[in-house]
Amino acid sequence: MTHQLVAEQLPKPPAQSSDNKHLMLLRVSLWGLALFVALPFIWILMSWQQIDAELWQHLTDTLLLELVLNTLQLVVLVGFGVVLLGVGLAWLTTMCEFPGRRWLDWALMLPLAMPAYVLAFVVLGFVDFGGPLHQWTGDINWLPDIRNGFGVSVVLTLVLYPYVYMMSRASFLQQGLTHYETARSLGMGPWKAFFKLALPMSRPAIVAGTSLALMETLADFGAVSVFNFNTFTTAIYKAWFDFFSLQTAAQLASLLMIFVLFALLSEQRVRQKLRYYQTHKTKQQGRIQLTHRSRWLAFGFAFTVFLLAFLLPSIQLLVWALSSLDDWNSNYWELVEHTLLLGGGAGVVTVTAAFLAALARHLCKDSSMNRLTSFIRLGYALPGSVLAVGIMLSLTFIDNHLIYPLFETLEWEAPLLSSGVAALLFAYLVRFISVAYGPIDSSFEKMTPTLAEVARSLGASQRQVVTRVYLPLLKPGLLTGLLLVLVDVMKEMPATLLLRPFGWDTLAVKIFEMTSEGEWARASLPAITLVLVGLVPVILLVRKTAR
Repeated sequence: MTHQLVAEQLPKPPAQSSDNKHLMLLRVSLWGLALFVALPFIWILMSWQQIDAELWQHLTDTLLLELVLNTLQLVVLVGFGVVLLGVGLAWLTTMCEFPGRRWLDWALMLPLAMPAYVLAFVVLGFVDFGGPLHQWTGDINWLPDIRNGFGVSVVLTLVLYPYVYMMSRASFLQQGLTHYETARSLGMGPWKAFFKLALPMSRPAIVAGTSLALMETLADFGAVSVFNFNTFTTAIYKAWFDFFSLQTAAQLASLLMIFVLFALLSEQRVRQKLRYYQTHKTKQQGRIQLTHRSRWLAFGFAFTVFLLAFLLPSIQLLVWALSSLDDWNSNYWELVEHTLLLGGGAGVVTVTAAFLAALARHLCKDSSMNRLTSFIRLGYALPGSVLAVGIMLSLTFIDNHLIYPLFETLEWEAPLLSSGVAALLFAYLVRFISVAYGPIDSSFEKMTPTLAEVARSLGASQRQVVTRVYLPLLKPGLLTGLLLVLVDVMKEMPATLLLRPFGWDTLAVKIFEMTSEGEWARASLPAITLVLVGLVPVILLVRKTAR
């Protein structure tokens, strides 16, 4: 009798059928999400079924070779530049002692908040006829022409080197000075010890950071359009809006996809070959004491990069913004409203999808879920212009073959998915789900597995474990993902420019319109707004790395 009373008081075990139903729903949701992500890829590849021979003949005769050579030039120059600046600055700030090292250590990350197209028009506006440099010197004929591949590469390098800097910095901090000092004690000079020991141990981190910078280079549309430098992204825009050929734009997008996929495969192959293991974490024990001259040379190098990449452009933007306060009107606030609405809506949709993907991977725990989560994150590697073309083709097909026939039978005007906000949200979801997934999955990894096991042993169902255990612990990761997506969407230009519905201009679109007309000062007000907003996640990142 006593045993029967105790058994009745114990919580009942969770219903297995209900748990299995929830897990199955998660699997179906992840497969559906993967299908949505795959749609742009599929339609871009299917675009080759119909070819505009006349237009392609024109492109082949006048532009195609230039596009390939320009893209290769950017990849080589930016790759070399970000490695030189990122690795050099990371070594100086982590391993050497020089004046200003502490504040430069975090200040060198701030250029991440500066969109490439903003720095591009600031540079051109500064050296252009009638610009500040012309007013100060009275003559700019002595300046070389920077509207070329080298000028664009310098701008992209100054914006993208923090990717390599952050990852190299983390790797050097983990190494410490122990191995370096051991090599020095065995007779190696400082340069030889760096190149033979410290640099090879950091190659995986350097390759990872460089690959991110090169992905952003291939995806860039704003900076190259400001410099009037033809690449695949500008050609896609021209084919769509100048030649009114969405099919040709999709075919050009597929060629750019080849560049991106080749870069991805190369990066994975290199990282597999470059694996270095460290048996223990090394504490930082002092720093390399430079000579008096070397200390000031190190400060000069680091401060010059910070000055050119962030400080001077920010000051110039502020000066221009103060001279164009007449644009601070209802139209400007409408741009801010549209930007925030798109960013917030995309953030909620993307974080929700990323949470479901991470939850499916951690609860289902099989290889198919791992492969699916890896696949849905590939969208971040594709340029916004490529995704815009694929999404436009996908939604146009759905409009023509599903929505129009349905609403025609109901005698109701058919909604157009391909010309509404849904197309933009779709593009942001595919493009930035990887950004949201990272902090959420990282929060999952930090959880102790016994928490869920204890909750289940106390009678909680799988749904209760998710809502009462996982979600409260995931709040920091969810908020971080939401913030990162919000800022990335606000700065995103090509997909917004190509897919925005009529009347839905944003700050990024306004910058493009003003810079296309050479109105540098009028572009400064929306630009400084984007920079200030972009500082929020960068400051959070700086605080996180400092801890």
